[in-house]
Amino acid sequence: MKSFIKYLVLILLAVAIGIGFYKKIYIPKHTFKTTTPTKGDMSVKINGVGNVGAKDTYKVGSLYGGKVYDFTLAEGDKVEKGQIVAKVDSVDLINKIDEQKALIEKLQENIKALEVDKKSAEVNYVYQFDLFKKNARLYKLHSISSLDYEKYKTLKDTAKLKIESLKANIKSLHKQILQTKENIKGMQKRLSYYTIISPVSGYVIKKLAVNHQMIMPNSTLFEVVNPKDVWIRTYIDTRISGKTKIGDKATIKLRSSSKLYKGKVVDINPVNNPVTYEREIDVKFDHLPLPFYMEEQAIVQIDINKLKNVIKIPSNTLVFYKEKDGVWVVKGDRVKFKPVKILARSKKAVAVKGIELNDKLVLPDVNKVTLKDGMKIYHD
Repeated sequence: MKSFIKYLVLILLAVAIGIGFYKKIYIPKHTFKTTTPTKGDMSVKINGVGNVGAKDTYKVGSLYGGKVYDFTLAEGDKVEKGQIVAKVDSVDLINKIDEQKALIEKLQENIKALEVDKKSAEVNYVYQFDLFKKNARLYKLHSISSLDYEKYKTLKDTAKLKIESLKANIKSLHKQILQTKENIKGMQKRLSYYTIISPVSGYVIKKLAVNHQMIMPNSTLFEVVNPKDVWIRTYIDTRISGKTKIGDKATIKLRSSSKLYKGKVVDINPVNNPVTYEREIDVKFDHLPLPFYMEEQAIVQIDINKLKNVIKIPSNTLVFYKEKDGVWVVKGDRVKFKPVKILARSKKAVAVKGIELNDKLVLPDVNKVTLKDGMKIYHD
């Protein structure tokens, strides 16, 4: 009798433990929350990480070497197109220009003196020509000798040659003046290269020399960028960037700020990176934040499409089962895996194709049993 009671107690205890395990462990582990799909619009976005860059960066420097002065720019300063930003010591170039100008004045004075001499020679020629004509008539009348005739002829010809010689000298001096003026133009052009001006309006992003520094020929003094050329150069996986096009709207978040900036795609590199399989996409700010910092890291989100009236499911219902994307759908008291085609993703939702609005979707839970096709479950 005692043995019977003992075994009965053990049986009852085992049943109680089994019932407790079933109610407290088995049922909770097999009980899942469910949800249903919704329908609506969804923006298709892609994300990329990049850096602040520019389409063109202008390097400003000097063709000639020398000492830099009047160079007070600092990085971040704004400059205007045509603004004089520095000068380079031109050594004795200005003195040489002044010497050439003085030479022109001297040549002009010489020309004036020769013009006076030419007028005097012309008067003399007229006199010698008249004298020759008179004596030529006398020679025909045999009133003077041939020797006297040749003397008057020589005086006339000499007077004429004197005029031609003076004309040639005056012409030569005019040519010297023209040549000297060209020399001055050349030196003034060269002198202009000693004055450094900004080729564009923009901001100084790098300074490579300081005031009073000696520089070598063809040295860069600073770099400037036009704000209109500033963009974010981002790299996005080719698999998700294919639908991106120029003009797509974008949102930019700089590493140094929590603010979101609006922008748009302005350039797409037609050649993909053969190593990383990424595509270079450049996004420009609608309104450039000031100050900006070149090479600052930024996160870019590009709106590539907007899906209309699509079925959406919570992101946490999407699973990967037997190498397929899909969801667990409740059929009575069992679950069935249903593959879906993903159309787009957002942070909390996924646009899919392949399910119905009245499907009841299981929310998988890592703390519960792993779901299998055809498994019996409990649900809310």
